[in-house]
Amino acid sequence: MQVIVSRSAPPARRGRIALGALVGSTLLLGGLLVGWLTFGTPFMSSFMPTGRADTTQMISGALAWSFALIAPASFVIAGLARIVAVVDSVGMPRPKTPASRLAGALGDEYVVASRLRMPDGRRIPELVLGPFGAAVIAEMPPAGAARRHGTAWEVRMSDGRWMPLENPLERAARDAETVRRWFADDDRDFLVKVYAAVIAPDRSIQRTPACAVITSDQIPAWLASLPAQRSLTAARRERLVELLRVTAGS
Repeated sequence: MQVIVSRSAPPARRGRIALGALVGSTLLLGGLLVGWLTFGTPFMSSFMPTGRADTTQMISGALAWSFALIAPASFVIAGLARIVAVVDSVGMPRPKTPASRLAGALGDEYVVASRLRMPDGRRIPELVLGPFGAAVIAEMPPAGAARRHGTAWEVRMSDGRWMPLENPLERAARDAETVRRWFADDDRDFLVKVYAAVIAPDRSIQRTPACAVITSDQIPAWLASLPAQRSLTAARRERLVELLRVTAGS
């Protein structure tokens, strides 16, 4: 099984990385500059009284020297900590998606692409290419992070508030339709069958005509149950694989 992972980071994540690097570099350079002014130049001598010092001069001198002695090390340490955090976030491997975790259970006829960004900006969590065509696989939010009232869904925010959430089954079905149109735009003479499934440990969630509901352990069996698309020739399959690679690397 081939696994294709998108290398493009979301714009928000790229912005946080750039901001963290900028803040860390500014703190580091600021600490070095203050240290150089303190110990490498006569700048601080201007805060030393030449005669009998009054109260104002003593206070201002004490504050200036306290800042000059403490700030360089504080700025350098804070800057280095921020830069290290940015480096760690860039190099941190992303969690594997459900199908990619089952590499040993899926044969060579499958290609798994994760976190693909479509031309319209929609991000597909996981796409499996196989003899049946293609399948979009999505995961439900973690237990306790989402709830439903009838057909309405809500997600818990970091501050504890509940906000409306797009129905995961409907979203997966729309993702499948997005992929179907994307493939059709690439090759208008061929229509790829695209299926959708949601990984949901909660057995009370019912499947819909457009989206299956399975557990992660059922992924291989579900993929094997999909009817083969005989018109998906080897040449067409390679064209789709190349399209996935190009999109993942963009």
